Amino acid sequence: MNLAYELDDPYAVRVSFVHPGTGQTVEWIIGRDLLAAGLAEPVGEGDVRIWPARRTAGKAVRIRLSSPTGTALFEAPTEEIAAFLRATEAVVPTGTESRHVDTDALLTHLLAEG
Repeated sequence: MNLAYELDDPYAVRVSFVHPGTGQTVEWIIGRDLLAAGLAEPVGEGDVRIWPARRTAGKAVRIRLSSPTGTALFEAPTEEIAAFLRATEAVVPTGTESRHVDTDALLTHLLAEG
């Protein structure tokens, strides 16, 4: 599982992994705030659920992703997820995301599709 954060989508975190059956890379986009909340308590509904867990080596976070074609369950050390989130906070602090969204470009894109 790989985590990525991009300035052009400051509210989201990209989670990617290689599907073991097909070898294809699969990417999910989840809310940064949802991932952060999942460090402390179970969160999410439907396709994305995140919750803290214990394992023999310490604290962990479990992320369950569901789609019509299957379900994936990941477990990662809590500190690794927390460190990733701290790095995103250093770039875009929570509450300042809207300053990083190019609303003109977004509106142009939406109008071009419509």
